[in-house]
Amino acid sequence: MQQAIVRRYPHNPILTRGDVPYPVATVHNAGVVKHQGRYVMLFRSHRRNGRSIIGLAESENGFSFRVHPKPFLVPAEEGVFAEYEEFGVEDVRICPLEDEYLLTYSAYSRHGVRVALARTRDFVRVERVALITQADCRNVVIFPQRFNGRYVRLDRPHSEISPWSIWISYSPDLVHWGDSRVVMKPVQYHWDEMKIGPGATPIKTADGWLHIYHGVFPTMDGSVYRLGVALHDLDDPARVLGVADEWILQPEDPWELTGYVHNVVFTCGAVAEDDGTVKIYWGGADTVMCVGTARIDELVAPCLSRSRKPY
Repeated sequence: MQQAIVRRYPHNPILTRGDVPYPVATVHNAGVVKHQGRYVMLFRSHRRNGRSIIGLAESENGFSFRVHPKPFLVPAEEGVFAEYEEFGVEDVRICPLEDEYLLTYSAYSRHGVRVALARTRDFVRVERVALITQADCRNVVIFPQRFNGRYVRLDRPHSEISPWSIWISYSPDLVHWGDSRVVMKPVQYHWDEMKIGPGATPIKTADGWLHIYHGVFPTMDGSVYRLGVALHDLDDPARVLGVADEWILQPEDPWELTGYVHNVVFTCGAVAEDDGTVKIYWGGADTVMCVGTARIDELVAPCLSRSRKPY
């Protein structure tokens, strides 16, 4: 039997609502980064009123996490952010860049969903910077370096016009974004044919920027969320070198098959290690947090040797 590319941690799930010292219904969709030798996880939780907040957990080994006693980020109570975060904050991605961490997250309100940007240096103090998309847009990940002086991001407009595709955009200042274009689209009757979206912050490799994304397939029993990989050019990330034809992870464990939303594995974070491996973190069924490991070269290889076209 062929060994899976992503090897699940045998003690999954690594974080559940029972590990959180304040009332929540779920723990899922977490951004993760290594900060001063420790793993920092910013996870999403539903409050018991159904609206989401962001909690913080830390770990020395990337597997056993301790949750802080208070939430890290809750909807703003004043100013423009209060109006656009009224219904909750969700699905943080963490981008380490130039001695700080850029946080992108979904802000929900009566106006729909748009993406907000915040920054922190220590995961204690956090500064909201700007609302960087209009409605209806989700899943913004920022590349952890500038290109010709500009910041670059991937995002996913929630639209049937160019159905649920991944776009790239550029910014001189993190606030104003443009030069947008499509770089990846779902492929008909493929495992990600319904919609795709950016997942974890891209990882720099010798062959290109490795991007772990999510893809959705519609079935008679609802949608199935899986993870796939794509490779972007090191100097021009708008150029997709390849998209692995097969998924790298699908719902299989009980806590991925059933939960708040069944048949879901969804990543917002991955941590590359010095030994050539990567820890991939994913929410299972929008209910718990899980982790697995993979060799980076084994994720890159199918993007180059068993690739489908970006669209």
